[in-house]
Amino acid sequence: MNSADVLADAFGRVGEAVHQAVDGASAADLHARLDPGANTIAWLVWHLTRIQDDHVADAAGQEQLWTGEGWAERFALPFAPEETGYGHTGDQVAAVRVESPALLLGYFDAVHDRTLAYVAGLRGTALNRVVDASWSPPVTLGVRLVSVVADALQHAGQAAFVRGCLERR
Repeated sequence: MNSADVLADAFGRVGEAVHQAVDGASAADLHARLDPGANTIAWLVWHLTRIQDDHVADAAGQEQLWTGEGWAERFALPFAPEETGYGHTGDQVAAVRVESPALLLGYFDAVHDRTLAYVAGLRGTALNRVVDASWSPPVTLGVRLVSVVADALQHAGQAAFVRGCLERR
């Protein structure tokens, strides 16, 4: 197994966790909050997808699918197109509304497929390439991709937790 295979496996686990949290959920479940300041399933999955789209597109030198394939228009959220959810307030979390799991999973699956295609093409020392020199030490592609996986798994786990709590009510 090479590093591209390890990354593909890790991103695959993100996909499984996202689908487990979202598949079959009602619109009410997607927008439910366990308390007034809690994140919703819709926001968690939208946010983890936006971060993955943003970071992988940047690393690959491509336009984000959010803007390039019209996902921003389909979601019609009250945010600037560059928003990823980082630092969102409770009111902004509540503003992430989707009519069905299909829209949320459609965007996630498009980003997921693009990510897997990108990772599959990584060879040799590609993961050593510096993608952000503003940090000390500078962030390499390998570190960035592992960071995306870690963040996505954390948020997918949170979405699964919310779903489980809602199902037990």
